[in-house]
Amino acid sequence: MTASDAPKSGGGAKLLTFAAWSVLVLALWLWGREITGVPAQVPGRPGGSLAGPAGVPLPAAHAPLGAAPPARVDLPSMGIKAPVISRGLDKDGAIEPPPYDRPGTVGWWSGGTQPGAAGTALLVGHVDTASKPAAFYGLSTARPGDTVRVVRADGTVAEFTIEEVRVYERAAFDPHKAYGPRVRGRAELRLVTCGGTYDKAAKEYTANVVVSAYLTGSGVRAGTAV
Repeated sequence: MTASDAPKSGGGAKLLTFAAWSVLVLALWLWGREITGVPAQVPGRPGGSLAGPAGVPLPAAHAPLGAAPPARVDLPSMGIKAPVISRGLDKDGAIEPPPYDRPGTVGWWSGGTQPGAAGTALLVGHVDTASKPAAFYGLSTARPGDTVRVVRADGTVAEFTIEEVRVYERAAFDPHKAYGPRVRGRAELRLVTCGGTYDKAAKEYTANVVVSAYLTGSGVRAGTAV
């Protein structure tokens, strides 16, 4: 997703179409808490998984945590550290991205799962602006085994391990595959940004990068009592 003082992507840069989000919202209702809850090459190539070699050893899942809203997301391997703000759905039924004048922030869909709780939590961010990288620039370079840490408002830290990085073409986007629980009962996380190529005529990217991760650890932020 792209943003700027004068947004490069205009009104067309939505993470999902209204139809796709309608399907997702219906799926949320059906599944209940299971799912409610500057290098130029980074946006990625659509058409499949960006995962590394098969057989990457991944840790066992951690038991879901209690509910707490997210405050910050860190991806140490990519140098990403961004504050998280709550977002809803816009008038067209698409998730609201972070404000265009705050491209360094990440949006959490507050109508869904809180990161660390059972279900699938959704975090969305811009990939760039008209002049510089944004919060999720480089997200497509993530690999299975990489760590994602979400600092939560209660001072706890939910630590996730990435299990897949995939690029979905917008024209064939399947929200069930992108956002449905990979293993029911786990605490899962999806990080979403724009990918593919930038279509100047349509003023939007041609795909979405979706990083799938699951909870593998927890802790407490230093200096915080919980």
